[in-house]
Amino acid sequence: MDWQATLALWLDEDWVRFLCIAMGAIAVSVFGWYQERRRKHRSNPDAVPWLPWRDISFWSSFAAVMILIAALQAWLSA
Repeated sequence: MDWQATLALWLDEDWVRFLCIAMGAIAVSVFGWYQERRRKHRSNPDAVPWLPWRDISFWSSFAAVMILIAALQAWLSA
């Protein structure tokens, strides 16, 4: 069996799809955390950003945890 067929079978699993979406949410969360850290340490306090990085980081972390729980449930039921 070639690696493409193996990968296609693996990606057809529900828990893998949930896991990929959760990894994307974790990446958004880390990016939001980094941007919030940059905002807190900026040299010009009057340069206010227009995106709420704290909220983006929090809600993407929350979504990642919920999706990881769904992935765990799908993995255990598979």
